[in-house]
Amino acid sequence: MSKRGDRPMVPRAEFKSYYGRPIVRPAPWTHDIASYLFTGGLAAGSALLAAGGQLTRRPRLRRAGRVASLGAVAASGYFLVADLGRPARFHHMLRVAKPTSPMSMGTWIFSAFSAAAGAAAITEAAPLLPPGFFRRVLPPVGAAAGLGAAVVAPALATYTAVLLADTATPSWHAAYPELPFVFAGSALASGAGVGLIADPAPPVRRMAVLGAALELYGAHRIETTKGILSEPFTSGHAGTLLRAGRLLTAAGIAGALLGRRSRVVSALSGLSLLAASAITRFGIFEGGMVSARDPKYTVIPQRERLAQRNE
Repeated sequence: MSKRGDRPMVPRAEFKSYYGRPIVRPAPWTHDIASYLFTGGLAAGSALLAAGGQLTRRPRLRRAGRVASLGAVAASGYFLVADLGRPARFHHMLRVAKPTSPMSMGTWIFSAFSAAAGAAAITEAAPLLPPGFFRRVLPPVGAAAGLGAAVVAPALATYTAVLLADTATPSWHAAYPELPFVFAGSALASGAGVGLIADPAPPVRRMAVLGAALELYGAHRIETTKGILSEPFTSGHAGTLLRAGRLLTAAGIAGALLGRRSRVVSALSGLSLLAASAITRFGIFEGGMVSARDPKYTVIPQRERLAQRNE
């Protein structure tokens, strides 16, 4: 007589949370933080663009990158303070430096970058000054500050990815290996977008292709390799945003490569890349918030991990 496993006598239990409430508390962030993710990436990408223009002696790229970086980092400061509630809270975060805290390190990274980017942008006004000491001194100061901002830019572009992944939000936490690729690529693509509008030189097009490749690779991995935790990024409002971001990124790259002789096409490609970067950040933000609000994205992965350990 062959042996057979025991058959369950009752249906498999379905999980339920207390009154349907989330098991994981959603991050207490508003869309100000999603805007901060975009403007921070744009500031970092623009600083890298400006440094490239400086090193390759392309003054229009340098100037556009520095001005865009200052504008974006100023907007980032506004969105961050708007989320915190009052400016004093940002000041209080600078009282300590905690290497194990992405938020603490991010505050210092943001502050260092802001100082360097601001100094670099201000020196662009040197030609407007009368001949004299300041007109001679400002350009070298701007060159040093611009390179300093470019050194800090990769950290500014990616620390927010670490910050999201360090939370208990299920889909953000699961995507910790890929989020830095998405955010770094998005920052490069947005910086290249500024360059395509200002001066569509060959290095800008290469920057756009590299940024788009990193962003699309990371987003594809997030949407296809996380099991049920990929679902918030492929369905609903977040899925719509991320698909739109991919289309705009593809359109921007196509225009950048095929419209080399047309400033109009290059400018439209730059706008497309900027819009794609913003929409992608909002899609990532929305997908994570959805995964925190629905209990199944907490319970099902936990059961799957438990089943794997018991095999």
